[in-house]
Amino acid sequence: MEKIQLTYSYNQSVANILLNDGKGNVLDNIMMNEILDCLNEIRQQNEIKLITFQGEGKHFSFGASVEEHTKELAPVMLQTFHKIFMTLVEMQVPTLAKISGQCLGGGMELALICNFLFADKSAKMGQPEIVLGVFPPPASIILPEKIGLARAEELLLTGRSMDAIEALETGLLNVVFEDKDALNAGTDAWIEKHIIPKSATSLRFAVRAARAKFNHIIGNFLPQLEYIYTRQLMETSDANEGIQSFLEKRQPLWTNT
Repeated sequence: MEKIQLTYSYNQSVANILLNDGKGNVLDNIMMNEILDCLNEIRQQNEIKLITFQGEGKHFSFGASVEEHTKELAPVMLQTFHKIFMTLVEMQVPTLAKISGQCLGGGMELALICNFLFADKSAKMGQPEIVLGVFPPPASIILPEKIGLARAEELLLTGRSMDAIEALETGLLNVVFEDKDALNAGTDAWIEKHIIPKSATSLRFAVRAARAKFNHIIGNFLPQLEYIYTRQLMETSDANEGIQSFLEKRQPLWTNT
């Protein structure tokens, strides 16, 4: 694999997916497909009790590739990206995101789908899609379920980022550590105490039960938002201008059409 490293720990009971594509760990279609390959390998193993996601280096992920948000490429990109979410829903294996640095856009959405979110104090989390004239389909569904509609709307409609302390206070993060070393050590200790002693089979049933409503909402609304994004939003002038202006490193010229 080019952009993902898959390792196992705790006697093959924990699968660790590392995003490793340089400074920003940008989720392009190659990386997304490699994540799907990892998940397809993991789903064959009955002993897996937890899947972790982490970014190599200082940042979790800058998000999905803006180059692949163009009108021509967006349908394929979103289809691949959303397949990750539906695969995780089907697998029902507990998931944990370990977040350092920038965790934005599609990167934040990958973290949001996880059952547990751990971070260090360098974490910055946000959904800046609206700044580009678009919206994030998975986050639009998941954020309200996790932190409530009022807080979710403020983040989705402004595109601003939260630091780790604010994200902890909103209930989005489970715990915040001092730095990445402490994050890794603390997560290991937590896994040993709370996950490893459990039955892998029972954990999957527990995820299925805890997420009965959550998964129903994702399964019903994610395809609808994908349709709105690709068939309606990307037919507007401003969505295309927002993406193009970002790629050209200039201010967008909105026409409100």
